[in-house]
Amino acid sequence: MSVGKDAAPTPSKGQRVADSHAMEAAARIGLCARGVIYVLVGLLAVQIGFGGDSGKEADRSGAVSTIGDQPFGRVLLWALVVGLAAMALWRLSEAVFGQAVAGGDTWTRRLGCLGLAVFCTVIAIGVAQTALAGGSAGGRPGDETSQDYTAKVLNWPGGRVLVGVVGAVLVIVGVVIVVRSLMRKFEDNLRTEEMSATTRRVVAWLGVIGGVACGVIAAVAGLFIVLAAVRFDPSQAKGLDATLRSFAATPAGPVLLIAAAVGLLLFGLYSFCEARWRKAPEHDASAE
Repeated sequence: MSVGKDAAPTPSKGQRVADSHAMEAAARIGLCARGVIYVLVGLLAVQIGFGGDSGKEADRSGAVSTIGDQPFGRVLLWALVVGLAAMALWRLSEAVFGQAVAGGDTWTRRLGCLGLAVFCTVIAIGVAQTALAGGSAGGRPGDETSQDYTAKVLNWPGGRVLVGVVGAVLVIVGVVIVVRSLMRKFEDNLRTEEMSATTRRVVAWLGVIGGVACGVIAAVAGLFIVLAAVRFDPSQAKGLDATLRSFAATPAGPVLLIAAAVGLLLFGLYSFCEARWRKAPEHDASAE
């Protein structure tokens, strides 16, 4: 029997696995975990901007340390591990089977999802190690880790070029995030028809401001990595904390740092909104 040209292609078994209710749940749980981390990092950075430095890094290690210091901190950390693991599993399924969106089967999308899966896995392992250690240690600061990795790679044959390419890619990724955020592409993944007009405006502003902040910070961090390659100096590479603090050294002073911190905080809040209104995959009952 021939299939009309307007008929939707039958999804493969793998695609149905990627679009399953289990993966949908993993996505929502992972987005909530992402929201927790970004909200805490934003709050830490705001505190630094106002001169109330708590001694904690405004990055993942500082966020984990903050969670571990709370009552039942170890339980909260394990909950975060579950969320990050769910996020990694979701992204891995998208890398293997493709995303359930138009153009989600391209190699660039798959490669990006694979990178995110590895990134979430590394963070989950770090948080798990902290939980096993007692729940109060946030791990090594991101700035030290970035500089150590950069120093090792710079000593590889061709390492200087590799570091420069990584930095350039990060700059490009940051610019793409900014552009897509300003174009409100994130709304393609949301059930905006279920929102009231006010809610939709709020979510849109959270996505735009939060996305732009994340993109700018990623681009600046990439520039520092490029600078480390050009100068052959790993100390130029900066993690999230040092990148944010560098904003305070600009003529705008702490105002720019606080603005970036608020942007990260808003992105964390947007993550919760995405978990709530994220579009569920469309299941084709006839293909089951």
